[in-house]
Amino acid sequence: MAFDPLPEHHFTFGLWTVGNIGRDPFGNPTRQPLAPEYIVHKLSELGAYGVNLHDNDLVPIDATASERDAIVSSFKKALVESGMKVPMATTNLFSDAAFKDGAFTNANAQIRAYAIQKAMNSMDLGAELGAETYVFWGGREGAEVDAGGNALDAIAHMREAFNFLASYSQEQGYNYRFALEPKPNEPRGDIYLPVVGAALGFIATLEQPHLFGVNPEFAHETMAGLNFVHAIAQAIDAGKLFHIDLNDQKMGRFDQDLRFGAENIKSAFLLVKLLEDTGYAGMKHFDAHALRTEDEAGVWDFARGCMRTYLMLKEKAAQFNADAEIQAIIAAYKVKDESLSSLSKSYSTSNAAALKAHSFDRAALGARGPGLERLDQLTVDLLLGMR
Repeated sequence: MAFDPLPEHHFTFGLWTVGNIGRDPFGNPTRQPLAPEYIVHKLSELGAYGVNLHDNDLVPIDATASERDAIVSSFKKALVESGMKVPMATTNLFSDAAFKDGAFTNANAQIRAYAIQKAMNSMDLGAELGAETYVFWGGREGAEVDAGGNALDAIAHMREAFNFLASYSQEQGYNYRFALEPKPNEPRGDIYLPVVGAALGFIATLEQPHLFGVNPEFAHETMAGLNFVHAIAQAIDAGKLFHIDLNDQKMGRFDQDLRFGAENIKSAFLLVKLLEDTGYAGMKHFDAHALRTEDEAGVWDFARGCMRTYLMLKEKAAQFNADAEIQAIIAAYKVKDESLSSLSKSYSTSNAAALKAHSFDRAALGARGPGLERLDQLTVDLLLGMR
């Protein structure tokens, strides 16, 4: 069928996403855990490309070396049997009590060193499973009480950790591309590198910035009331969109991780259009989970829904690009003036003098309507199936 996912679409899920057991801060689990091997086979049946994981999604934090090897061997067997890949791996630096006040940014040097050790071991695991992208989400890298320390120290410690781990990756021949995942808050009151722009600015200060990009998440920018499509455009413009987390979110709520397209359908459409129009070839990772109300059948309905919605919006994006009336409005909106564009494109003494001497009809410029009301309504018409 037209909207059935295929491995070539590069849809991925995390073990922690479909494996979410429905626990929340106020309630106990509502679903039984699913074995990693079972998740791999089920996602393969649904048409997914791969599965991603934190280290402890697969290997318990207190596993012995022999237990670790047995678990990994069984998981690799499931990957081979199903044809599934592990494109991305990451480290859980937020669940264990040792990280309650941060990992790489912790004021305790022993905890910072342990966090780097844990990340190296996790990177070894990811490389063994074939991962090429490594994500860092600083869920505990933040503060509720700023009086306890200096944010400059925390940022410096984070920089030291990333420089260390990048060098480790290169020395081991892993050649990871690292993707930093911004989030404004939760579980900490304030998290360092809260949005895409902050992460991009930080990356420029690293020893090997070419190895680092971003892994933006729809829900995270939306939580803060920001425009996720704008954030992705900035990441693409900087050449730093290394990975992306797709889900949905109501603005101002806790991190809901709703099914992709469940809430902000126009934003989801514009995001898919941006990714498809710019030729994004990376993984489309659904960092979301089924509602707590659902049983296992609902989990797989959730997974199907994420992929189906993306493919439907991809078709809508192609329809939008082929719609003659819509494209005519956009063409009229983007007023062209080759002479003035050539003057303002790059600075020279003569261009500056010519621009200063040019006579603009300010009243006419202010009086013109760009036609955005019509364009926006046609977009809604298209999304609602009326075009």
